[in-house]
Amino acid sequence: MCGILGIARNIVETDKHWLKVGRDKISYRGPDDSGEWWSSDFCVGIAHRRLSIIEISRLGHQPMHLPKHGLSVVFNGEIYNHHILRKELVDLGFSFNSLSDTEVLMAAYAAWGEEFIGRLNGMFAFALYDARRRKLFLARDRAGEKPLFYRIVNGQLQFASELKALLANPKNPRCIDKEALDCYLAMGYVPGERCILDGYNKLPPAHFLRFDLQSGHHDIGCYWELPQFNYEKERLNEGNLLDELEVLMEDAVRGQMVADVPVGILLSGGIDSSLVTAMAARCSSRVQTFTVRFPGYNKLDETRHARLISDHFGTMHTELISDDVNIDLLPRLAHHFDEPIVDSSMIPTFLLSQLVRQHCSVALGGDGGDELFGGYGHYSRLQWMKKKLGWIPLSIRKGIAVSMEKILPVGFKGRNWLQGLSVDFEKGLPLIASYFDYTSRLQLLKPYANWPFIAELIRQQRVPSDPDLLQRATRMDFSNYLAEDILVKIDRSSMMNSLEIRAPLLDYRLIEFAFGKVSTNMKATSIDKKILLKKLCSRLLPSNFDMQRKQGFSIPLAEWLKRPKFNNFFNEVLRDPKCSFDPRAIESLFRGQKRGYSNSERLFSLVLFELWKKEFGVTF
Repeated sequence: MCGILGIARNIVETDKHWLKVGRDKISYRGPDDSGEWWSSDFCVGIAHRRLSIIEISRLGHQPMHLPKHGLSVVFNGEIYNHHILRKELVDLGFSFNSLSDTEVLMAAYAAWGEEFIGRLNGMFAFALYDARRRKLFLARDRAGEKPLFYRIVNGQLQFASELKALLANPKNPRCIDKEALDCYLAMGYVPGERCILDGYNKLPPAHFLRFDLQSGHHDIGCYWELPQFNYEKERLNEGNLLDELEVLMEDAVRGQMVADVPVGILLSGGIDSSLVTAMAARCSSRVQTFTVRFPGYNKLDETRHARLISDHFGTMHTELISDDVNIDLLPRLAHHFDEPIVDSSMIPTFLLSQLVRQHCSVALGGDGGDELFGGYGHYSRLQWMKKKLGWIPLSIRKGIAVSMEKILPVGFKGRNWLQGLSVDFEKGLPLIASYFDYTSRLQLLKPYANWPFIAELIRQQRVPSDPDLLQRATRMDFSNYLAEDILVKIDRSSMMNSLEIRAPLLDYRLIEFAFGKVSTNMKATSIDKKILLKKLCSRLLPSNFDMQRKQGFSIPLAEWLKRPKFNNFFNEVLRDPKCSFDPRAIESLFRGQKRGYSNSERLFSLVLFELWKKEFGVTF
């Protein structure tokens, strides 16, 4: 796990100092080593911060080069099948100087060209410079576990793992992208290739970017997509599905437990992490598991559930106790989440990472299980809505939704679901997790004229085309919520602590299995969720395991806002005269929160944005 940064242009780069400064702005991503390299003509510069996981000797130093083929690379992530690829490449005549997966990546490019990326099984973001062709090739993993930002202007490419590294260049602007902010307020994240800063982009998951130094031109392509579910093909029976799932999961966990440093399992005692632990116990007799407990919050205490799994599989289990949250953590998070997301669970995720890092450098988690196998509660509710209310003519449902939006205040329980009635269940998808709807954003952004309120349109364009409502919902969440919220939260929170978190359930073979072979009725119905995974639990986990529990990794933010230190801090930030948002809209949110409405996450979103804006000196 590392941090990367680079610049490429057709003329000599005269200001080289900022590359080192930008690299060290993200030193926490790689505290073990650093490197910088410039091409002989000083047109290309790449830099790297290293967290040593595989080949921890100096032989793994980056930037890494393959002189025989004119290749140089900076790489962030892990290639879990690099041993298999290495054997294939040796058979083709390649030799290696190290055990590093980075060296395998370069050799694979030399052997198979750009198509090599389809052979990679891992989480990654990299930039490879081909001096013979005078081009850079950038790519990102299929699910979007590893980040990659870039900026192209006047025939110059700049790229980095995080925005703050690019902002080390004093020439780069810091102006808000209005459409991106509109998406942030509506969805809680900035989707796809968009970026919160104007003039910058994210390389989307499963995409590559090809940049030609000679012409300054670039093109972007997609190298992988979710498989379409074949509704006409004869479905596998339950037993065959379970057999295949078990084999794939065990192989994914086995591959991701390989490291030259200590590896642990993040065990909550839920379905996903318990299954990962079960598979890990097959692969090793010395499995370390970790659970965190927050004193004073018994409702969030998962230790007894984790202990059940730990005892059953005989793991070396550690129960970590977190300190109380200090309000000073929020500005730190705003700094590290340099494209903010609306997810207060970044707080416990950071605290967990901080504690686990004291024991190991790599940890496996259960992320991805909800999106792949139908674990979120809204999957059941969506199907219930279609089943019970879908018969009502769409025009009438739209009328009800509009009326409820006007009558019910923001934060009123069930308001978002009532607004969702306006969607055509046969081809659309309601935005249930809407933080600020169109009307709310009009009020929040009243100080700004001609604001582009197009988040709903942008989201609608991203809804997958599939005849099945649950397929649309899970695919939408995989490509959007997972990629832009969950995986961002995991990456930034863990890397703040120089911890590598891996997600075996996001092995691309499991992804293709879940979306290509598992039918809707084996994922979720109106009364049940994660159906296939629960059946696997019955095979592998103790009989008294609670399969119906779904807690989620969260904090009691509404309760915290009743504390003086949190309430005062939120008020101080949002009532500041320099606050970006309309004071009357802010007052309405605070008033609703006092009345018991669910506005805590909305207030959190505005506070985090304001802290972020101040931290990076962003202007409108």
